[in-house]
Amino acid sequence: MTTAATESAPEPGAEPEAGPAPEPGAGPAPGAGPGAGPDSAPGTGGRAGRLRRVFGPSRARTLLGCVASALLLSLLVKTFLVQVFVIPSGSMMGTLQKGDRVAVDKFSPWLGERPHRGEVVVFRDPGGWLSGPTGSGNVVQGVLSHLGLMPAADEKDLIKRVIAVGGDTVECNAGQPLKVNGTALDEPYLYPGATPCDDFPVGTVEVPAGFLWVMGDHRNDSQDSRFQYLHNPGGGFVPVDDVIGRARVLVWPVGRWTTLPVPPTFDRLG
Repeated sequence: MTTAATESAPEPGAEPEAGPAPEPGAGPAPGAGPGAGPDSAPGTGGRAGRLRRVFGPSRARTLLGCVASALLLSLLVKTFLVQVFVIPSGSMMGTLQKGDRVAVDKFSPWLGERPHRGEVVVFRDPGGWLSGPTGSGNVVQGVLSHLGLMPAADEKDLIKRVIAVGGDTVECNAGQPLKVNGTALDEPYLYPGATPCDDFPVGTVEVPAGFLWVMGDHRNDSQDSRFQYLHNPGGGFVPVDDVIGRARVLVWPVGRWTTLPVPPTFDRLG
């Protein structure tokens, strides 16, 4: 939840003046000095030149090729397969804590799979859910975001649990359990002491087709669909197209590594 490098300038050096190519068989140019001639190695400079001097031309090219391939592969993985997101707040406590890292499956949505009830998903801000400017980040975050190990500093993403999908009816009343399509949910994943709906009771809501109703596991500290439905002119529904992917694994801290399965209570909804 979620809540994204600079390139070194080349070393200064003057470009050689353009001139006519030497005629075949011609000797070295006047003043060229010892060793000058057709068999002389061209001068080297800059980072690539240093690599050639240390590793030799062949090894330098191989090393640069490996680095470029690794960067390309990481970009493809981040774009289409998996990306790590940082939990930015306590709204999912009970399941995820602030600062946790989760691996998000971006491949399934790319294949057209729709989110299901009970899944923890990362999604783009539908509009007005997040307040305040985004950070500018730093060089390290920029590099890690390109590798898919962190979100970019300017990304405005959220993480919540899907409670209902298009066509479902949600009943969220103070002092009562949360209900979906008339079935009360058993929610052991809630943060201890949190109530299902007491903070923002919205009554009965029907979820439009193509949208989701999402809520945080720390209901008392989550401005989720309930809050947005009551206070945001855009409403509390999340377009399915705004979903980036499903959070499948808690990867950091290592001591709390675990998968993020769908709670059994959602299986009763059919």
